[in-house]
Amino acid sequence: MIKKSEVTAKDPKEKKSEVQGENMGEFDLTSSEWYLNRELTWLEFNRRVLHEGLDERTPLLERIMFLAIVGGNLDEFFMKRIGGLKQQVGAGVRKLTVDGRTPGEQIGECHEVVRSILVKKEQLESKLLKKLSEQSIRVAEYQELNKEQKKEVDSYFQENIYPLLTPQGMDPAHPFPFISNLSINLLVVTKYKHDDHPFLNRIKVPTGVGIPRFIRIGREHLYIRFEDLIAHNLTAVFPGLDVESCTFFRVTRNAITEQDGAKANDLLDVIETALRDRKFAEIVRLEVDAKMSASHRGMLAAELGINEEKDVFTVEGIIGKRDLFEIASIEMPELHYPLHQPLDHFRLSGDSRNIFHIIREQGALLLQHPYESFDSSVQRFLWEASRDPKVLAIKMTLYRTSADSRIIPYLLDAAQNGKQVAVVVELMARFDESANIRWAENLEEAGVHVTYGVVGLKTHSKVIFVVRRDFNGLRRYAHIGTGNYHAGTARIYSDLGILTSDREIAQDLTELFNYLTTGYAPERNYRKLLPSPRVLKKALLEKIEREIDHHSNKTPGRIQFKTNALEDKDITAALYRAAMAGVQVDLLIRDTCRLRPGIPGLSDNVRVVSIVGRFLEHSRIYYFYNKGEEEYFIGSADIMKRNLEDRVEVITPVEPEELRKELREILDVQLADQRSAWEMQPDGTYIQCTSKKEAAQGSHEMLIQKAEKRLSDALALFRLEQKQMVKRKKGRGKK
Repeated sequence: MIKKSEVTAKDPKEKKSEVQGENMGEFDLTSSEWYLNRELTWLEFNRRVLHEGLDERTPLLERIMFLAIVGGNLDEFFMKRIGGLKQQVGAGVRKLTVDGRTPGEQIGECHEVVRSILVKKEQLESKLLKKLSEQSIRVAEYQELNKEQKKEVDSYFQENIYPLLTPQGMDPAHPFPFISNLSINLLVVTKYKHDDHPFLNRIKVPTGVGIPRFIRIGREHLYIRFEDLIAHNLTAVFPGLDVESCTFFRVTRNAITEQDGAKANDLLDVIETALRDRKFAEIVRLEVDAKMSASHRGMLAAELGINEEKDVFTVEGIIGKRDLFEIASIEMPELHYPLHQPLDHFRLSGDSRNIFHIIREQGALLLQHPYESFDSSVQRFLWEASRDPKVLAIKMTLYRTSADSRIIPYLLDAAQNGKQVAVVVELMARFDESANIRWAENLEEAGVHVTYGVVGLKTHSKVIFVVRRDFNGLRRYAHIGTGNYHAGTARIYSDLGILTSDREIAQDLTELFNYLTTGYAPERNYRKLLPSPRVLKKALLEKIEREIDHHSNKTPGRIQFKTNALEDKDITAALYRAAMAGVQVDLLIRDTCRLRPGIPGLSDNVRVVSIVGRFLEHSRIYYFYNKGEEEYFIGSADIMKRNLEDRVEVITPVEPEELRKELREILDVQLADQRSAWEMQPDGTYIQCTSKKEAAQGSHEMLIQKAEKRLSDALALFRLEQKQMVKRKKGRGKK
């Protein structure tokens, strides 16, 4: 049974196109009407995320988490996407997107969708805070506290907050202050007791100093917002003055500030300059308290140089809802998803042998995170490589990692243990630039060979490459993944990886790292890997055309892609051609999708499904039926122009039959999901798939259970083999 959800796409062009499609015998695939907008479809993904917060089947604190996720996503959307579009408008760009929109039109339509999402967010916030209160978790206003509680928080203010505050006046002698990105600010109006002249003041809430946004009161789960506590202690900040009003505001600045790295003599200098520029970048959004007066709202817009009508967003409730992660992390198990502890991979669990022996003797392993442990697989692989005396060299790409990850220490250990260690660090990983510069400097100081990839291309691939002297000569081992080497996200992102010693893949990785460390690509031939930017897009297009050629009634063609986004026009057009030829096309696309399924004659054979649940879908799988000679690939690349043409990505074939069965299982489970799946309609709207069974499980829960079964089956087989071995020994003893 399918139920229509309230999640819809606000795209006026699409209904018209659907009607046209019904009457067209042929389709002009260069026409913009067949392509959805990247920004608008990404915003629609956030409607689906927000729906998880609305869904009463979702545990209460997880609903708070989804509300916080949407808040953080919209912050990043304004910093990256709206920021980039505003730059295009400023530069006079009039070129239409593949869906037929100018940059200005996209901004206007995005603002409209964002405002509708904000209404839903604020309604959800109010509802969830009431439900939290019913569970004895309260985010209280200062006025709601009793005398003892006020005394406690006022004392906390005096000891921990007051010394950190820097009130700034705004008058001819005190120019309008600099407002930092995403900071919470108080706009305070004061006056002398016997004088009507108002004074404007700004106070920045000093976040990042060890004080949480939600300050706990007493031993119960009672919290007050940081800024609310400041607002009710202003007599200490402005002694002798009357406080006439206090409201809150927050700005978002453009994060697109990179200079042209291709023309730079020192890439580190370029990135560091870009980070400094970002702090002072153009403001793209102003959020204001709903209680703020029209005159103060206009004053802020004028001082900040933005359009009051278009760029100012009034917020009911909490400004900066991404900080609700603090509330979502409260340890009350009954209000969270059932505990999931990532399991050891079933072929690594309990096997204390050298991991390289396991890979060499048993063959490649497919890793499924977060169902299977990142620590006991990927980090174990690197840890053993750093200590194994037979390992001669370790090479890897590093796009993002976490502060508490063991990846960097293991690389440092490897260098100290005399291994040749080479790391390709991507300095332009958005919002991780500072951390990556720090990692790069630490690695260089330890003697690691650090390079920054190929000029003009981001290195987004996820690869660890190990050269080891085995008993029969040099052998190369590798991990190729879909996700970053980040222990934190490995617990909440759904990703895949393969550990292999395949000789041809190893030879390809040797070529790849030589390319990354030199920047030259003279006739590099890849046997199995499909790297971008030179190989991958061409290979995908050829494989789609091959599927069209092979399609017949006897051997019907089938293409299945699982990826975060489908944005590239050429691939989208090729998939349309495949569908028109009769090939079945199943697309598991998390967020942005340009293709419109279900248009008669054009995309009847296409399904587009988006999975939204407890884990963030992040893995990429590419499948082609290939006339029965099935092909499976996994890797780091989404189907986006930037990934295919402007980044170094790695897609690898998965050839062992048992691993292909695991990938088939993932695809089948997610395409049949009746709890976490949303199916796209021809007009770009989504319908949530539901089951007649009230307790239907989503694919994430089902994949957890399948990982548990793989491990339990492997342990049962191990115990059986141990018993049989004991019996054989006893039998030999009797003889």
